[in-house]
Amino acid sequence: MHTVFPVNPYVVETLMSVKGKCVIIETTRGRIEGTVAGVKPDHVILQLHEKTAFIRIAEIVWIMPE
Repeated sequence: MHTVFPVNPYVVETLMSVKGKCVIIETTRGRIEGTVAGVKPDHVILQLHEKTAFIRIAEIVWIMPE
């Protein structure tokens, strides 16, 4: 059985508004800092110096522009 997590469209809209900017994202597993490289309906792509992180939007607690 698969669990479905609803995605808040306001979180997606907020992430789109900071695309290309450095942000701090608090997730259920900790804090991540990087530049928003892309936004998809279910995840955000963060550029972390020389690495890339794919974060599920359902795991985001809060977002703060740096």
